[in-house]
Amino acid sequence: MERPDGRKNDEMRPVTFQPDIAANAHGSVLVSFGNTQVICAAMLSDGVPRWMLQQNVPGGWLTAEYNMLPYSTLDRKPRDISRGKIDGRSSEIQRLIGRSLRAVVDLKGLGQRTLWIDCDVLRADGGTRTASITGACVAAEMAFMRFIEAGMLKKTPMTQLAAAISAGVWQNTCILDLNYPEDRDAAVDFNYAMTENLELIEVQGSGEEAVFTEEQMMEMLALGKKGTKEICGKQRATLDAFDPSSDTELLDRIKRGRK
Repeated sequence: MERPDGRKNDEMRPVTFQPDIAANAHGSVLVSFGNTQVICAAMLSDGVPRWMLQQNVPGGWLTAEYNMLPYSTLDRKPRDISRGKIDGRSSEIQRLIGRSLRAVVDLKGLGQRTLWIDCDVLRADGGTRTASITGACVAAEMAFMRFIEAGMLKKTPMTQLAAAISAGVWQNTCILDLNYPEDRDAAVDFNYAMTENLELIEVQGSGEEAVFTEEQMMEMLALGKKGTKEICGKQRATLDAFDPSSDTELLDRIKRGRK
């Protein structure tokens, strides 16, 4: 059995991060999982949701938005605004991104601020939600690093990194990091959001008109852990090479409290 792109069963697509892809964001990356490309941006603003004030909840908040650009798929995808409401899939994914990041961000460490995460899919070839979570984590930590550099935070609220990866059963074989043809034809599809310590944040999985065994479930989990470990290593390498002092104009805006 040969995968469409020739990868081994436990082999990921190339994962890359291009920092500062969005000049006005406090932190941003273009994350690529093979042909899947997502712009992930993070911005901090003063203030928290009204419900937190009403309930006297201390600290800050983190929220995420996810969007597939019209040209991200082979057939043009209409913008949500043209339909007057966000579609169910986008709503589910942006909630997943928010939950995944809140699991590794100390909200009290944000102070009375809201961290906004925006994930815009440039090209979809399977795994847009996993790429979004992975890139959003890097973008958020870049924003924190800049706020520390500007003297607006004492330390990063990021307790550890988070990443996400897919695994599934395709042609009776467990495989890692499904691209679109594999995702389309998979009998079983799982998505794992994990910390860099390989602790589970969320698991989404089901049979696509099929069933799967406990042995297959554990094999997919092992693949997910392998992929997460590889991704987190690349996240760390990207952050280690990132210089938060490189954009002096952005640092000045942060210091002046401009949005």
